[in-house]
Amino acid sequence: MILEQYYLECLSHASYLIGDESTGRAIVVDPRRDIAEYLDDAAKFGLTIEGVVNTHFHADFVSGHLELMDATGAWIGFGEAAETEYPIRRLRDGERLSLGEVELGILSTPGHTWESISVLVRDHPGATPTAVLTGDSLFIGDVGRPDLVNPGDGSTGDLAEAMYRTVHDILMTLPDEVVVMPAHGAGSSCGKNLSTELTSTIGEQRSTNPSVQPMTEQAFVALVTDGQPAAPAYFSADAALNKQIHPLLSSSRTVPELTPEAMRAELAAGTRVLDARSVDDFAIGHLRGSINVGFDGRFAETGGMVAEIGGRIVLVAYPGDEQEAAVRLARVGSDNVIGYLEVDRDGRFPAALTELVEPAERTTVAQLDALLAADDVTLVDIRNPGERDIGTIPNTTPIPLAQMRTRLEHVPTGRPIVVHCAGGWRSSVAASLLRAHGFENVSDLLGGYDAWAEAHASA
Repeated sequence: MILEQYYLECLSHASYLIGDESTGRAIVVDPRRDIAEYLDDAAKFGLTIEGVVNTHFHADFVSGHLELMDATGAWIGFGEAAETEYPIRRLRDGERLSLGEVELGILSTPGHTWESISVLVRDHPGATPTAVLTGDSLFIGDVGRPDLVNPGDGSTGDLAEAMYRTVHDILMTLPDEVVVMPAHGAGSSCGKNLSTELTSTIGEQRSTNPSVQPMTEQAFVALVTDGQPAAPAYFSADAALNKQIHPLLSSSRTVPELTPEAMRAELAAGTRVLDARSVDDFAIGHLRGSINVGFDGRFAETGGMVAEIGGRIVLVAYPGDEQEAAVRLARVGSDNVIGYLEVDRDGRFPAALTELVEPAERTTVAQLDALLAADDVTLVDIRNPGERDIGTIPNTTPIPLAQMRTRLEHVPTGRPIVVHCAGGWRSSVAASLLRAHGFENVSDLLGGYDAWAEAHASA
C-alpha cells in the first residue's frame, strides 16, 4: 500500500495519494488545484490515478478535482448529499472501493457539512483499518466547525448535533491504533484548537482531544459553536466554486513582469495591489494604496481575505517569489493575477515610481498608552474571538481581520486609528487595507498585543 500525505503550510491543508502497488491503481483525496506533485508521484510509484475523492465541499481553497479529471480521466467522488454541476460518483455510507488488495471504506460523517465523509484505508479486504482520512470531521485536537457553509435545510445547531453523532457513534468507535489523517492542521479557520501534528491515532485523540471526551450533546454543541475564528468572506465563494464547473488552473501559466509605466496604469485603474514583502520593508516604503500580505505568513488565506475573488490583482514581490505567490492565490480561487512588479532584496522600487512610494506609520506601546490616556485613539483589535479570551487592551473595537474588508463601516473615524493583532503581521495587513480604502491617520501596533501585555505585566 502507498499512502502519501501532502501538506501546505500556507493553507494548513493536507491531501493524500492512496495506491495499490500490486495493481498500480490509485485515488487522490482532497487535492489542491496545482496537481503536478500528485502526477509526478503517481508516475514515480507506477500508479494510475483513477478516482478523486473530496471529503466535502471545502471552503478555504478550490479543490483540484476538475484538474485531475482533465489530466487523468479520473472519476470524482463525494458523499451522497453533494450536489454539483459536473458528474460525480455518489459514495454511500458503508461502500467499499477496491484498488486491488488495498481497500477503501466510506463513512458518512456529517457535521462540518451534510455531505462530509471519511475514508477508511485497509491494506487488504477485511483487515483492521490502517488509517482514516477524516476530512474536516475529526482534527488533531478538535473537530470541524459546523458554521462555515450554508447548512441548507438545517441550521448550525443541526450540523453540530450531527457532528456529535459522527464523533461519538462513528469515529470514536474505531480501534485505537487507526491513524487519524485530517484535511487541515494548525492555523486553519476550519477549527479552533488544531494541533501542529499532522497525524495521530484514534487512541491518542480519545485521550487528549477535548472535543471528543464524553459529554452530553448539549455540552458538545456549546463547545463547538463557541469561540470559533472568524470565517473569511471568500470561504462562501470557494465553497460555491467547488460545486461548479469553472476554468482549470494551467500548469504552464506564468505571470508577466510589469514595467513601471504599466504598474502606474494599474494603480490609476484601481487594480488591487498586494505587496508580498516583509512587514518591515513595507513600513519603510510601499506603493500608495497597496496592501501588505507578506509571503512569509499565511499568504493565500490572507490574500483571499483582502482581495475580491475574481478581481484583478497585481503583485509586488522580491525576486523569485512572484510565480509561487500567484499559484498560492490561485489555490483560493484568485486566478486573475495580471502581473507583478519586482523590487530588489533591499526593497527598493524603480526610480520611475519614487513619487508613489510612502512609508507606513507604526505605533509603539508607549505611544499607544499616551493616546489611550488622552482618549485620542480608535484602537481596533483584529484578533479572533478565542485570542481575545486571553486578554484585551481596554477600549478596543473588535473586528477580526477575516471580516475587516466587509465591515469597514464599523471602524470609527475622527481620531487616529491604531490596529493591533497578536504579534504584528496581521495588523500590517489590516492597517494597509484601511489606508487603501481611504482611511487616514492609520498605524499598527509594533509587537501587537503580546508587546503591550509584556509591558503591562507588572501593572
